[in-house]
Amino acid sequence: MIDLHAHTTASDGSDTPTELVGNAVAAGLHTLAITDHDTTGGWQEAGAAVGRLDVPFTLIRGTEFSCIYDDGDERISLHLLGYLFDPEAESLKAERARLRESRLGRGEAIVDALVAAGYPISWQQVIDIAGGGAVGRPHIGQALVQAGVVDSVTDAFAHLLSSSSPYYVPKLEMPVELAIELIRQAGGVPVIAHPWARRRGRVLDEAALRSLVEPGLLGIEVDHLDHAPDDRARLTELAEELGLLSTGSSDYHGTRKKVGLGSDTTSPESLERLLGLATGIDLIHSPATG
Repeated sequence: MIDLHAHTTASDGSDTPTELVGNAVAAGLHTLAITDHDTTGGWQEAGAAVGRLDVPFTLIRGTEFSCIYDDGDERISLHLLGYLFDPEAESLKAERARLRESRLGRGEAIVDALVAAGYPISWQQVIDIAGGGAVGRPHIGQALVQAGVVDSVTDAFAHLLSSSSPYYVPKLEMPVELAIELIRQAGGVPVIAHPWARRRGRVLDEAALRSLVEPGLLGIEVDHLDHAPDDRARLTELAEELGLLSTGSSDYHGTRKKVGLGSDTTSPESLERLLGLATGIDLIHSPATG
């Protein structure tokens, strides 16, 4: 099985990179992509963990970038997966640093607003929960759970951390066209993540998706927990029509989301096509991989 979207403690997942690799093997995966938000911070540890495996396994290094689509009439937040790009490419490296700094400042601003409203959490508590990873709203949600304010992180997102909450602070996002361009320049493969995850808010319409082909979009994440069956079918058709590859993945976050590794997967044919488009960095194989 091939799962091309998973998170670790380097961003907002609950598994360390080492634990993620071990859990992927236990779930029956033979190929996994590590795709933390706006960072490559988990790559080295995950690669070392793969190097210790005694079973065939392949690691694909990637990142999920925070992006914005703006056509002059509306602005839509979205995520873009970048696979196998050169992490030392200067322009993309600078953007990752800018986004990470923004996530930190945004997290502190949300916590400050909650504290001012009387909620018994602290910024230091959130930093400790993040454990050195890029701070995100799930870490604030966990702090609220620890304080007994909500029963779960899901509850926190439904109310105190939602985009309609008075405590919400927008995040800095890279124009999606620029993100696509920089990933391609760095030898990577840009794939739009869960584009029709409608429960998360506004999504790109078909015209907007089509418009991203010209800047260099190469794929669509079709099979995802947040996509309804009809949307999966239409996205499959769109990908074929536009000459884009189709992927599937779990968007695994460990205990912070109720979804398991391999819940949605990518076909070997799509993976082979993705690998043929990448020129940035190599795969990492376990010693037992033939």
